[in-house]
Amino acid sequence: MQPQITVVGLGTGDPNQLTLGVWRKLESTGTTGGALYLRTKEHPMVSMLDHHGLRYETFDAVYEANEAFDTVYETIASTLIARAKTPGAGEVLYAVPGHPMVAERTVQLLRERCPAEGVLLGFMGGESFLDQAFLRLGFDPIEGFQLLDGTSLQASCLNPQLHTLIGQVYDVYTASDVKLTLMELYPDDYPVTVGHSLGVTGEERVREVPLYELDRVEGYGNLSLVWVPRTDRDDVRSRTFSRLHEIVHILRSPEGCPWDREQTHKSLRKNLIEEAYEVLETIDDDDPDHMCEELGDLLLQIMLHSQIEAEAGSFTVFDVIQELNEKLIRRHPHVFGSMQAEDADEALSNWQQIKDEEKRRKGINPDEQSVLSGVPRDLPGLMKAYKLQKKAAGVGFDWSALEEVLPIVESELAEVKEAIERFGKAEQQEEIGDLLFAVVNLARFLKVDPEEAMADANRKFFDRFSYIESQLRLKGKTFDQTDLQEMESLWQEAKKVLKK
Repeated sequence: MQPQITVVGLGTGDPNQLTLGVWRKLESTGTTGGALYLRTKEHPMVSMLDHHGLRYETFDAVYEANEAFDTVYETIASTLIARAKTPGAGEVLYAVPGHPMVAERTVQLLRERCPAEGVLLGFMGGESFLDQAFLRLGFDPIEGFQLLDGTSLQASCLNPQLHTLIGQVYDVYTASDVKLTLMELYPDDYPVTVGHSLGVTGEERVREVPLYELDRVEGYGNLSLVWVPRTDRDDVRSRTFSRLHEIVHILRSPEGCPWDREQTHKSLRKNLIEEAYEVLETIDDDDPDHMCEELGDLLLQIMLHSQIEAEAGSFTVFDVIQELNEKLIRRHPHVFGSMQAEDADEALSNWQQIKDEEKRRKGINPDEQSVLSGVPRDLPGLMKAYKLQKKAAGVGFDWSALEEVLPIVESELAEVKEAIERFGKAEQQEEIGDLLFAVVNLARFLKVDPEEAMADANRKFFDRFSYIESQLRLKGKTFDQTDLQEMESLWQEAKKVLKK
């Protein structure tokens, strides 16, 4: 006889809602030579089993012996399969709260493992806590509904336009975790409902509270859940990516904004660059509030470019996200795979090897590419010079010591002076470029980022010149009413006052 496990649902806890078929199955266990196992004794229907003298074993000791739920569930599944395969064991009956196919990880493990173990697996349904939730809380799931696990809740799973039921909220600690996750999307005072033992006469309790009080509600246990009603409130939907995607689509639609509709990749090009630099400015200013705003403006540029391509049928923003996710996982095998990386240098080495392999799959031989390839054409000049020099230095094309670099800078400066005296603008521009390139090389040897150094110099100039303007205003003067000598005096004063 083939080993057999039958999973039955004990329902929500109201004896009147237990199906006749399940009850007869439970009663027959002692007469068929089989065994009855309960996932837990902590369920209202167990008192009915005790009243009728039904014999059973529970897995509560497994819960007490293990801290991780995954270990508990694996142990339960393994025990049931081993018991069913014991010679002469008869049918193993496994009773779970509610319905076998709702929020029962052990049942899913049995479904995965029983076929390979040669164990026949059967099911008899019971009333799910979802049935009572729909009845007691009074919402229609046809409006949109999702069921989530409170022990592993993530903000990325939340959709405010769906009714959300959160199960497995066993205690105040789980409720606290649920609260903090919900607060990433919903306002602190958003109304949520806690339900304990729904449908169980004398034990049912339903209470609506503002979100911030979720972990202050008493009575959490195995039969507790949280309901977050669906909403179309702007202040909630505005915190979702789907709303951003929808807004950009509307702006580009025939009924949208005339300016947004006219934009192309080329017309938006400068906006993308400017928004990136505005983000950098907030980083330099250590201004998180402003950074939040500017990162949003930069994200808008990505959304607009993606929407333009979506309209052309090339790709959507979801393709962008997919490609990025896959690339991040592929290029971090030391995080998502079996490779090791003890430090940042080893991680970068892995990254480069994977990039080279990706090129080969595209028909590009990295060995035939220039060492200087991969440096974006439109980078700012100082940054591009720095990257080109660094790549060349990587294959040995570099000065060996700082003492060799300084004379090059001095030589290039002399050539600039000569060009000023003897040549025209084209030659002067060329020599100025050579001088700047040499200065970048000097910065690299000193381990100074030339772009950052230039940014600091620009900021210093801006602050000192602003000081000159403010002092002139205090004197009631304009630039037309002063001279270079006075401005130079104020400049030297600014150097002392600002200490930069």
